Amino acid sequence: MILLIGQGLSMLKVELVYATIEAQEILQLTVKEGADIATCIEVSGITSKHPEIDLTTMKVGIFSQVKPLSHVVNEGDRIEIYRPLIADPKAVRRRKAELAGKN
Repeated sequence: MILLIGQGLSMLKVELVYATIEAQEILQLTVKEGADIATCIEVSGITSKHPEIDLTTMKVGIFSQVKPLSHVVNEGDRIEIYRPLIADPKAVRRRKAELAGKN
């Protein structure tokens, strides 16, 4: 799926990724140079397909690095929308270590 924003010669290709427990959504976007993450998400229409996406509480990033919605994207960036964690990874590791120590 390719979406176009704006007109002109300075266009960038980026990818938008959102994963649910069941599936992964990967969208290919073409956006005007200077577009930020929020704009890319908005024009992709992903929030219509996935109404559980709440950008006021969910983090976003590029290539696993958390970024603000105002971050300007670059050619080839992979924008990721992160779901909230079900369990704290540190607490899970700590619990596993405690259990391993008892055996």
